[in-house]
Amino acid sequence: MESQIILILFGGFFLLLVIGAPITVALGVSTLISFLYLDENPIKFVQIAFTSVGSFPLMALPAFILAGALMEAAGLSRRLINVAESFAGPFTGGMSAATVFACLFFGAISGSGPATTAAVGMLMIPAMIERGYGRPYAAAITASSGGLGIVIPPSIPLIIFGIAALGMPAPPEAVEKFGQFQTVSIPKLFIAGFMPAFLIAGSLLLMNYIIAKKRGYTGSAEGWSARQIWCEMYRGFWALMAPVVILGGIYSGFFTPTEAAIVAIFYTLIVGTFIYRELNWQKLFTALETTTWLTGRVLLIMFTATVFGRLLVENQIPAVIANGMLSVTDNIYIIWALVIFFLLFVGMFMETLATILILVPVMLPVAYSVGIDPIHFGVVMICCLGIGFQTPPLGENLFIASGISNISIENISVAALPFAFINTIAIFIIAFVPEISLWLPRLLGY
Repeated sequence: MESQIILILFGGFFLLLVIGAPITVALGVSTLISFLYLDENPIKFVQIAFTSVGSFPLMALPAFILAGALMEAAGLSRRLINVAESFAGPFTGGMSAATVFACLFFGAISGSGPATTAAVGMLMIPAMIERGYGRPYAAAITASSGGLGIVIPPSIPLIIFGIAALGMPAPPEAVEKFGQFQTVSIPKLFIAGFMPAFLIAGSLLLMNYIIAKKRGYTGSAEGWSARQIWCEMYRGFWALMAPVVILGGIYSGFFTPTEAAIVAIFYTLIVGTFIYRELNWQKLFTALETTTWLTGRVLLIMFTATVFGRLLVENQIPAVIANGMLSVTDNIYIIWALVIFFLLFVGMFMETLATILILVPVMLPVAYSVGIDPIHFGVVMICCLGIGFQTPPLGENLFIASGISNISIENISVAALPFAFINTIAIFIIAFVPEISLWLPRLLGY
């Protein structure tokens, strides 16, 4: 029975993808066929799907998407980029280094890789080209840095992982062998993402310096200007305060991540309307339209992916896969290598949020079986999928960077390969050294 369900579920899913069906349709149809094969009442499909989009933590998803869209419309993202650029100065590859920092800044208020790439790329790609950077390189460093948007908190994929993992307790045999695992919570995941995000940013800066030095991408001749840095920080003060207000409120316990998203919206509305005075009705409606389209797309995938995952769990399919992997080896480092390469491969072809919802029920039991902490596993998973934004054929950041720079996806993909390579090395370090993810949450008492 198990082998037949696996064949029907995954066979139907991949067949529909091959013939060009949208991922939501592929998930929904393959799951519904499996339900009918098991003689389950189809109404159960609808009930599980409806429950999946009715959780309180999920309210943070559309709210953070709206907050990111409003911050771009209100001029906050432009001011953050100007602050990052003022620090570039004479540093070799300074403009591209500023792009990495700008993606970190904007990622800390948007939680989205494509949104970060679009907001930063619109300003930084033309600026880098004007300074003599090659078009493919300018687009590649922006697309690669945009992946930081889903690692640095508040990260939308971390929210989705947290929601998916909450319903996946550790198997009793894993608890008996390794002791009690810590519970999964979204604030804990957010804190755990900080150090890995800075490690990945550091790896990007290192590769940027090596390539910039080789190609002669020098910084400005004037050197650093303390006056310019101070002026940009003064102009961007309220933009710089946005991540402080959002993340400070979450980590101080003043409000939950969901409430923080609502605070971010009102903060941006007040700053954009009364302080920067750039937010008008037209920009507000554009931001609402963007939020509606993105949220609807995400919720449709969640709707079907949750039922797909529930069917996997109910039929013990994750246990079969975990036992299959553990029959090959129980070495935690080899397991990590298999997981990382698998996620990197899947990230090239599947949308990030769908990947999380499909694979968490499959892979989290494997992690528990070898004693991997769920928070640590979640951070590594999101870091791996972040590389998917910069690798073809699906890489969303590549399409955005291509549209801005007006060059082909192929050229950008080749230029992005060194950054994907150095990011992969950084991910292996994060996986093999759990304290990089777990030290900060432990320090703050989580």
